[in-house]
Amino acid sequence: MKRLQLSFKTAAGKKHDLVLNYIKDDLDPLAVKSAMDKITASKIFEKDTVQLYSEVLSAKYVERTETEIFKKSLV
Repeated sequence: MKRLQLSFKTAAGKKHDLVLNYIKDDLDPLAVKSAMDKITASKIFEKDTVQLYSEVLSAKYVERTETEIFKKSLV
C-alpha cells in the first residue's frame, strides 16, 4: 500500500506528520506544496492549544511491504 506522508513543523517546534491513504501515484510536487501551504494557512488543526501544522517540511510516498510468517485461525 502506498501512502502520502506530509511532514510539518508544529508551533512548538516539533515534527508532526499527516499520512493520507488512497492517493494518486503521480502527484505534482508544486500541487502538493500548494496544498500543504493551504493547510498551514488555515490554522484550524490544534492539539492542546498548539498549532499542529505551522510550517511545511516535506512530502513523500511511503510504501509498506508485509510478508506473513503464520496466521492463527480465529475459530
